[in-house]
Amino acid sequence: MAYVNENYLKLKGNYLFSEIARRVNAFTEANPDKKIIRLGIGDVTLPLPDACIRAMHSAVDEMSKKESFRGYGPEQGYDFLIDKIIKNDYNAKGISLDTDEVFISDGSKSDTGNIGDIFSGNNVVAVTDPVYPVYVDTNVMGGRSGALDENGKWSNIVYLPCTIENNFVPSLPEKRVDILYLCFPNNPTGTTITRQELKKWVDYARENNTVILYDAAYEAYISEENVAHSIYEIEGAKEVAIEFRSFSKNAGFTGTRCAFAVVPKQLYAFAENGDKVQLNKLWNRRHTTKFNGTAYIIQRGAEAVYSDEGKEQIKELISYYMENAAIIRNGLMGLGLTVFGGINAPYIWLKVPDGYDSWGFFDKLLGEANVVGTPGVGFGPSGEGYFRLTAFGDRANTIEAMERIKNLKF
Repeated sequence: MAYVNENYLKLKGNYLFSEIARRVNAFTEANPDKKIIRLGIGDVTLPLPDACIRAMHSAVDEMSKKESFRGYGPEQGYDFLIDKIIKNDYNAKGISLDTDEVFISDGSKSDTGNIGDIFSGNNVVAVTDPVYPVYVDTNVMGGRSGALDENGKWSNIVYLPCTIENNFVPSLPEKRVDILYLCFPNNPTGTTITRQELKKWVDYARENNTVILYDAAYEAYISEENVAHSIYEIEGAKEVAIEFRSFSKNAGFTGTRCAFAVVPKQLYAFAENGDKVQLNKLWNRRHTTKFNGTAYIIQRGAEAVYSDEGKEQIKELISYYMENAAIIRNGLMGLGLTVFGGINAPYIWLKVPDGYDSWGFFDKLLGEANVVGTPGVGFGPSGEGYFRLTAFGDRANTIEAMERIKNLKF
């Protein structure tokens, strides 16, 4: 008789975005004549940069010839891409990394979910709240969550609220934690913290032997000077932090799949007998055992992101999406709504009007404006009363969506 991992039975019936898709599909079936505008899931809409397309075409041609064909590649990624990452994303900011500290993957969602494999189920985990659901759900799967209470909180997870009351800057945990998830610029709120604030978290982690899992998937959207693009800009961060980056939102690789994680060799955790264990070695073992590597063709496309032409084309993509963000942000503020984000991130986080909860506002936008967003409560208990819109839509659709919302009565 086969037995299941019962931690999976603790999970809610539907992943947030699956529930959104279910509701939208039901509405579409009942209203086939309605044009739905999707400003919900953070998927991009512009095509890949030309530089990346040409690089991938060239790589395809290589695969057609015996002398240049590539089979299995290194699971950790090809050096040609890793070297470009280190030079452009880290050396340029005064950060040194070794080649074997960077691991190429198929997405930050995969990495932030899979990283739990190398940690004990006994660790105390902290998350900011609201938070990207994958952080919490994968810890439920890993047996670190405890039980779910009536307020939507897991008993063994420490929640660090990020709300209007604290200006979306989380406070340090009141109790010591072992693993801490941080995401800046933040998904879902679109907010961020200063270098000085980030240093507090690094100092806390160093004092408490805490490992920070730092999701920097949106760093390319940072526009303000006093916001770190990498946690390793903070002194001592290599001793306490793993950083996750993605090509999805800067270069449009959501359907192409390429990302990377940085696991410094200075970073240690502990075995039950007290021995220090280098996490780089553990992640390398996990990565090479359970992952066969990102496709050569895709990695050549990602390498082109760092060409002069690629950099310029990515600036254009980011500018386009941030103009969308300004359209949404300004439109909502013009309606008298309280709005956050949209400055250092392509997400706009709004306080729902009086008389609505998050899902109620979702249903109103869908039913009356035929616009899809994301209910804030889907990101955690502190997200109740908020709503997320994304700037990744088509420009014309973004403008039309805002016109529809302006015509609603709240």
